[in-house]
Amino acid sequence: MGNVKPVKMGKTEVYIARDAGELYDIIGIEPERAAELEFRFQLTKKITDTVKAKKLTHEQAAKLSGTSRTRMTAILNGNTASVSSDLLLRILYSLGYSAKVTFSRVKIAA
Repeated sequence: MGNVKPVKMGKTEVYIARDAGELYDIIGIEPERAAELEFRFQLTKKITDTVKAKKLTHEQAAKLSGTSRTRMTAILNGNTASVSSDLLLRILYSLGYSAKVTFSRVKIAA
């Protein structure tokens, strides 16, 4: 990088998000998609926390849930783009948990 010179591109703006919703807003993700991402994140976090708490290997967790070790490793690393929410729910159940969904009204911009 010795010959690379910095390029000034105007003034930099810094945004601070206090929660996931604000972060999604800052980076331009639609509220509907943000709700889906938050739901999937919560499922993945519970799966990851449970596997760690039970001190399961990726192979053991995969066998319990009926999926491949490769897919389980991806999930435990947060790579869930190609994983359905249904599968995440089934894995969670196989680890001894069920998900409880709550509903609340949202403000929709007119």
